[in-house]
Amino acid sequence: MSDEFIARVTDWIAGDPDETDRETLELLVRDGPREELRRRFAAPLTFGTAGLRGPVMAGPAGMNRYTVRRATQGVAAWLAAGPVDQRRGVVVGRDARRGSEAFNDEVVAVLLGAGIPVYEMPGPLPTPLVPYAVRALHAAAGVMITASHNPPQDNGYKLYDASGAQIVPPDDELVERFATTATTPALGTRADPDYHRVPDSLLAEYRRHALARFSPPAPSDLVIVYTPLHGVGGATMTSLLAAAGYENVHVVPEQFEPDARFPTLPFPNPEEPGALDLAIARAVELNADLVLANDPDADRLGAAVRDGEAWRTLRGDEIGWLLASALLPEAAASDVVATTIVSSSMLEAMARDAGVACVTTLTGFKWIARAAPGRTLAFGYEEALGFAVDDRVADKDGMTAALALARLADELAAHGETLLDRLDALESRYGVHAVDQLALRVEGPEGRDRIAAMVARLRRDPPRQLGGEPVVEVVDLATGWRGLAPTEGVVLHAPPTRVVVRPSGTEAKVKAYFEVVVGPDERPLLDQRRAARSLLGDVRAQVASYFE
Repeated sequence: MSDEFIARVTDWIAGDPDETDRETLELLVRDGPREELRRRFAAPLTFGTAGLRGPVMAGPAGMNRYTVRRATQGVAAWLAAGPVDQRRGVVVGRDARRGSEAFNDEVVAVLLGAGIPVYEMPGPLPTPLVPYAVRALHAAAGVMITASHNPPQDNGYKLYDASGAQIVPPDDELVERFATTATTPALGTRADPDYHRVPDSLLAEYRRHALARFSPPAPSDLVIVYTPLHGVGGATMTSLLAAAGYENVHVVPEQFEPDARFPTLPFPNPEEPGALDLAIARAVELNADLVLANDPDADRLGAAVRDGEAWRTLRGDEIGWLLASALLPEAAASDVVATTIVSSSMLEAMARDAGVACVTTLTGFKWIARAAPGRTLAFGYEEALGFAVDDRVADKDGMTAALALARLADELAAHGETLLDRLDALESRYGVHAVDQLALRVEGPEGRDRIAAMVARLRRDPPRQLGGEPVVEVVDLATGWRGLAPTEGVVLHAPPTRVVVRPSGTEAKVKAYFEVVVGPDERPLLDQRRAARSLLGDVRAQVASYFE
């Protein structure tokens, strides 16, 4: 190893406030595997999708107290240099993952030491409460310690600006620049007069508003199974459902209490195959009507419904269509709905029909939340199970989305219909929108380089046809597109097929998103769906060859 590399390691050890982490790194320097030392230092975590996310481990490539301390110094410097008065304070929250409490403590101490008031959440709570509190308290910013739906070994740091939305460029670049030049900070304590707890009355107002907006008109006999997937949403969500009038709510006991090990799940993400297996088994046992699931920080919503004698997990796009069908009739003509370039195009058709503007953004709620400047965002969604159903939270919110979906299911049941009946009606009217995705996870420090090479290959040598239809447009998202900011990714259009390939912003994964639109036409809906799924399968197999 070069002298320069060893000097970097030594400097990091000297500044690291965690004794255990220092000892780990010193042992690696002395006689540990050199590959492991490189893994921890070769690719430091940087502010990306509105913050940091990575494995909990010592060194700049991991989430640890020193990484969080430096990041928070970057936030403090960013606030000091920005247009918003930092004396408005910062809301600080955390989930129940490994390291979250210690990282939360670092954020509080560094901000108070910098003379910035802190409003701390009273324990591990769902992520949406932080952006809600930022707006409600007129705070300067918000920090949430969470890795959302990432694997158990990860943690993260999410940053919101004064609007309550996740930060976007160039703010993330400024925070990163300030963090890299951080020195030893002054640290405050909770005895400081600038320290405050987020008042219970504010959290009660979130609850009151959500219930007033999304409760059914009368007590519901809908049988619901709910799981927080070992996360922090359990107590809050079950309380909301009970107060809304759902009298038959049952939980998955093995997954109800927060548990950073996520012992029943390989990946604590409701999108992952098998994530809802325990909930569906419970639903079968209880002859339930609906399964609702939050991810571990409760900003996403998964759902499953009965389909004859079987159960079917709904895709994010399908939940998006269902929620849009309920919310668009309530929207004003001046309102806006929004979705992303990798989500289904059906929302655009639905909004056009309703006379409401629809905006397509880059992936991520930091962009969706900004889709309606000066107007009301009546609804926003992304296919990765993120839904914004109320503009008091400038981010995705799996709890209010769950209330909204349950209300729709209850309303349909009162007319002898189901959520699947509503999906049939939507596809009969707007055409079958068959969607799918393909993901490749690449482990190790070279993972992101491999992913970049895959995307570069597709950009350099795209297919000439998809599913037998000619590719009529190849879009390099790195150059910007339709007014969107540049980002990594490629879009292929071969009507009726669209493919978007892009690296994940939070994990070492590359994803391909597929959509095939068939109809509406005179054929039975089932025949249209078969045709769409057949074409989709052909295209998926073709694109998969680029990942080999």
